[in-house]
Amino acid sequence: MNLLDANDRRGSYPDGWYAETADLLEPFAPLRGETRADLCVIGSGYTGLSAALHAAQAGLDVVLIDAQRVGFGASGRNGGQVQSGFNKSQQALEKIAGREDARKLWEMSQDAMALTKHLCATHAPEARFKPGIAHANWQASETRDDHAEAAYLAEQYGYDQIETLSRDALYDILRAPAYQGGTLDHGAGHLHPLRYALGLARACVAAGVRIFETTRAHEIKGTSVRCDYGQVNASHVIQATNGYGTGLSRPTAARVMPINNFIAATAPLGDRVAEVLSRDIAVSDSKFVVNYYRLSEDNRLLFGGGESYGYRFPKDIASVVRKPMEQVFPQLKGIEITHAWGGTLAITMSRLPHISRPQPGVLAAAGYSGHGVALAGFTGKVLADAVRGDTDGFERLARLPTGRFPGGAALRSPLLALAMTWYATRDKLGI
Repeated sequence: MNLLDANDRRGSYPDGWYAETADLLEPFAPLRGETRADLCVIGSGYTGLSAALHAAQAGLDVVLIDAQRVGFGASGRNGGQVQSGFNKSQQALEKIAGREDARKLWEMSQDAMALTKHLCATHAPEARFKPGIAHANWQASETRDDHAEAAYLAEQYGYDQIETLSRDALYDILRAPAYQGGTLDHGAGHLHPLRYALGLARACVAAGVRIFETTRAHEIKGTSVRCDYGQVNASHVIQATNGYGTGLSRPTAARVMPINNFIAATAPLGDRVAEVLSRDIAVSDSKFVVNYYRLSEDNRLLFGGGESYGYRFPKDIASVVRKPMEQVFPQLKGIEITHAWGGTLAITMSRLPHISRPQPGVLAAAGYSGHGVALAGFTGKVLADAVRGDTDGFERLARLPTGRFPGGAALRSPLLALAMTWYATRDKLGI
């Protein structure tokens, strides 16, 4: 199934709160005919936009193509959470990568957050970065683990930005009675994801990047990219398609699985804001099918969650999201939902990003597994550096183990359905 067309109209953003509240760019014309460039970047999410921007600022002639619109995919639809670290605890990462590499990876994750804040402030202040992400736990044992990890980061890494929260302390901030405590990372934060992507696109144009929208890459042959009605002949190629372009590279497709997730926006809460959040922070919780949410600038609850058992979006996304939202906030039962949309992200077996060189002259990055707002933009810069000969960061990220998904492309959808059913059952049973 081609996910570029499975759930969306070509050349159109989804009808969500993000698109409604962003200053959309005029469409860029599609590529027609042949063109040359030092670098062709495929995909205009955070990875591709950052790679194109940093390469152009370094003097390269860059072409950026996208099958849809700038920021059309997960980069323009996500929960907007700029998180610390990777989708693994730091102690788990030490066991996977070793102490030395794990420390370097932690430093890279901190650089990723700093870069995101800098790019947002410089190119997309309208995205309104705000500090603070809480992690809320459904089980008391998870809270103990979270508190232990916070202490470990403070003692071993000097990261003292995580506040540990008892059940009562968390409830003072977050009026969700089922949670059993958690943490609040003051060094992390949240932003408007589509405004951020569009700001990066404007910066790319100002730096001289040539952007072509509704231009689908069909084949990478050497370092030439064959598109719908044209071809880019480049010296280097970066594939930054995440969950949408696995057919371009079999080695990448074997290690990256697209999955869908969903967000709903309530009507403005008005005086009821105090019934939900007392601080303007973002939240994610400990469910495997994670719930994540924050307040909008007009005091709506933007709530992400819901189970997905295939690659097509459900017909009634609002109902899918309402179920976990009312489980977390029973006081919002029956509240009006004004917007609901879905998006496709990508995961790996290890939940660590897959950074690779699938063939000479071609670099690829995908599978941020829910931690892409900070890591994707940073990885884009790392890829741009590698194109120019500075490969230290690329080689370190490329060593992260990801593993191949079993069964190949034919079994991908049924395996996804089986896995999501199992984990949803585990969450319901509290195990």
